[in-house]
Amino acid sequence: MKHAVNIDDLRRLARARLPRVVFDYLDGGAEDETTLRANRQALDDLRLTPRLLGGGHVDLSTEIFGQRYAAPFLIGPTGLNGIYWPDGDLHIAAAAAEAGIGFTLSTASNTSMETIAERVAAPRWFQLYPWGKPDFSQALIERAEVAGYSALILTLDSLVGGKRERDLRHGFSHEIRMSAQVVLDGLLHPRWLASVWLGGKRPRFENLERFLGKGASNAELADFTRSQRNPQFSWDDVRRIRKQWSGPLLIKGIICPEDARLARQAGADGIVVSNHGGRQLDGAPATVSVLERIADQLEDGATLLLDGGIRRGSDVVKAMALGAHGVLLGRAPLYGLAAGGREGVDRALAILADEMERTMILIGCERPRELGRQHLAGVERALSGKALG
Repeated sequence: MKHAVNIDDLRRLARARLPRVVFDYLDGGAEDETTLRANRQALDDLRLTPRLLGGGHVDLSTEIFGQRYAAPFLIGPTGLNGIYWPDGDLHIAAAAAEAGIGFTLSTASNTSMETIAERVAAPRWFQLYPWGKPDFSQALIERAEVAGYSALILTLDSLVGGKRERDLRHGFSHEIRMSAQVVLDGLLHPRWLASVWLGGKRPRFENLERFLGKGASNAELADFTRSQRNPQFSWDDVRRIRKQWSGPLLIKGIICPEDARLARQAGADGIVVSNHGGRQLDGAPATVSVLERIADQLEDGATLLLDGGIRRGSDVVKAMALGAHGVLLGRAPLYGLAAGGREGVDRALAILADEMERTMILIGCERPRELGRQHLAGVERALSGKALG
């Protein structure tokens, strides 16, 4: 891992270690993947303004919901992490705790929320998919509160599944289905095969076992996740969850400024500008291309986070210059996990922190809260045209 100098190096190492079906699940997006590419392109199109002799004592620490973090990037919710490395969720949570940054556990994690709380004594959030009937959400919310999760992220942009064509070609849908091609690919990746598939720790959706029972098979748990999608979920349901959850509530999946306003009216304390990493609606705009308008809509103290395409510390700087209070990391730490387990996640977080500090020095800014549009060059031109995806 020490030879990886950027996140793309970790991506290449992950691609070499993982079978194609697993790497494509991690790396892919919906349909033609135009939104997946747009997330990255929009960040690349933004330009920073170098300033001299103004950022020599950089402090990356950031306060969100009263909690001080070492940097303004947090681990976002990602599911099925055990398919990349045994106990993947635990490795990511432990790496986040060691780095002093926040961690979010997904409903679709392969380690239960209780186990994470027992093993990792650090601030943590829980992400809720509003699947099934109201009692499904209520049961998970109650468990999260008992386990000490301090904030809840409600993901609303995946009430139906995106058409992820890489996964469809592999026959992958929350579980690996055996075929001659998959078996051969596994044999060609012996390190993954030995550690994950033959290592006695095949991933299963442990947060969902209580709904089906301990005896449920991996296939039954995967079927359950597919069957519980709820396209009829409404803003009234958001208000119901607001009443059930006593801590900070964030709505994830906001791209439209009007939806940001409605989320606030429904009681959300924060917004996550997200297009699900380009994995849901292909043709949706890049997240950073709408961030400025949503920030202008939320001039009322709401916490504003962003995800989508973050691969450099400078990307975090750009997002915060446009009004974000921080970003959620998705694929970046997962590439590290898939490449080298805990060591790979540590490396990913260290790379981003180093790049962000270096960028802050070069633009003459000492603290993330001081970032603003004055640190971006030609922002109006960059956010029009092709950056919109």
